[in-house]
Amino acid sequence: MTISNIDPAEVAKFGKLAEQWWDRTGPLKSLHDINPLRADFIAARVKLAGCRVLDVGCGGGLLSEALARRGAEVTGIDASAAAVGAARYHAAQSAAEPVYHQATAEEYARGRPESFDAVVCMELLEHVPEPASLVSACGRLVRPGGKVLFATLNRTPKSYLFAVIGAEMVLRLLPLGTHKWRRFVQPAELDAWAAAGGLRLLNRTGLQYNPFSRRYRLGGGHDVNYMAVYERPKKRSAGDAAER
Repeated sequence: MTISNIDPAEVAKFGKLAEQWWDRTGPLKSLHDINPLRADFIAARVKLAGCRVLDVGCGGGLLSEALARRGAEVTGIDASAAAVGAARYHAAQSAAEPVYHQATAEEYARGRPESFDAVVCMELLEHVPEPASLVSACGRLVRPGGKVLFATLNRTPKSYLFAVIGAEMVLRLLPLGTHKWRRFVQPAELDAWAAAGGLRLLNRTGLQYNPFSRRYRLGGGHDVNYMAVYERPKKRSAGDAAER
């Protein structure tokens, strides 16, 4: 199993955008558009007050800060030093409380297994060489009874049309080359990787986007964007085993 699990070109690509991460009208405006919905989705499934949350692939800290404002104790990690620098800078300017580190999930899991009540990994699976390794690491990082939440893109003809041709080439909602369609993750693949890592599926929902109103909503099919929630089952006690 790889420890780094990074694509240097992907890290460099997003590192170049670090200074524009918090520009609501810049190249990452779609992340700003989706961020309230992502935070609401997590808050509806995780009691955030006092919750120890790890934001894997935190980028410039948009989601980390949103979760911290809801009372979570947030740690954000990212492979890009530039992105982590942008996150730290913005947190200092806004008196936000997330703590940030440059690291991959695999690296972090080696020294901090079962350290978090919830792990969130949004829009990262499709950017790493070995998504199964990332899913496994997220599973190791969460405590028994905790939740792991993913958001990613399904590998379908429709997702190529909407997320690559439409979003990048036609509407320019994202910089050209943001996505590699062959790295998109089908739900069955994610379920299999999660199960191999000891996680069980709780919920999956589609994510729909209106490019004219720039609004996202939950629901509908899973054929483009989708979000999924998994749980690491609690460990059975000796008493539970004896009862059986």
